[in-house]
Amino acid sequence: MNRYLMSIILLLLCGVVNAVSAQSRADSLMAALCNDKCGKVFVVSHRGDWRNAPENSLQAIQNCIDMGVDMVEIDLKKTKDGHVILMHDRLIDRTTTGKGCPQDYTLQEIKELWLRNGAGHKTHHKVPTLEEAMSIAKGRILVNIDKGYDYFDEVYDILKKTGTLNQCIIKSEKAYDVVYSEKPEALERMKFMPVVKLSAEDAGNIIDGYQLNYAPKFYELVFDIIDDNVMSHMKNIRESGANVFINSLWPELCGGHHDDRAVELGEPTQSWGWIIECGARLIQTDRPGVLLEYLRKSGLHE
Repeated sequence: MNRYLMSIILLLLCGVVNAVSAQSRADSLMAALCNDKCGKVFVVSHRGDWRNAPENSLQAIQNCIDMGVDMVEIDLKKTKDGHVILMHDRLIDRTTTGKGCPQDYTLQEIKELWLRNGAGHKTHHKVPTLEEAMSIAKGRILVNIDKGYDYFDEVYDILKKTGTLNQCIIKSEKAYDVVYSEKPEALERMKFMPVVKLSAEDAGNIIDGYQLNYAPKFYELVFDIIDDNVMSHMKNIRESGANVFINSLWPELCGGHHDDRAVELGEPTQSWGWIIECGARLIQTDRPGVLLEYLRKSGLHE
């Protein structure tokens, strides 16, 4: 066997090993997340690493993978010609060099625009499709798909095509009976996470509806105040064995126990620490690097 052929074989073998290794990280993360005996707290990065790359960009996802984030949150919209892209806002004005609604553009037209960074400056990054994003994330990181419920059929087909179904969570604020009547396949085919506003009057009914009919593995909990009802609902969910997902992005989402309190006020114990004491297994943050450091120092993240 000549030296050239041997080199090709070695490269192919390395590629297979790397692919298996990459795939196993997502598998092991999901297995750990579904293991109620695992004490790890998972870091979810909101819109990717948007402080160092444009939000919802491929680079923002890659940065999260590189720093060891467990899950990345992405947002979806559709183009005029039916392609699912990563985009948060109703308009593209803030995050791209274009103007107007994403559904007024074809994918080719969207691809002619540039993404803006957090300061509003044009970058060399382009708006990615969901398929492109999942190709980057495949096997390397879990994915929290926001607004994916609205385009469930298209999202499901893309995840199936890319082989990434098992590493993704899809979610909705709707009650169980509404989801079951609208999109029962979202409950049957994917890992589904109800989003519950604990301060709302119907919070208890929404939780009961899911508990009796579906027994979710994950709940995203939102609360602007902390009172007996909020804490009672949270306890009920924890005792069901479900994983608690809490946003520390800004005060109105977590009763004041937010990222800036941890970082700018120097009170991580009163913010992230409090969230962890409430039983959260997943914390969605805009400060993924700092949260990772805090958790590692606390022995809560490998």
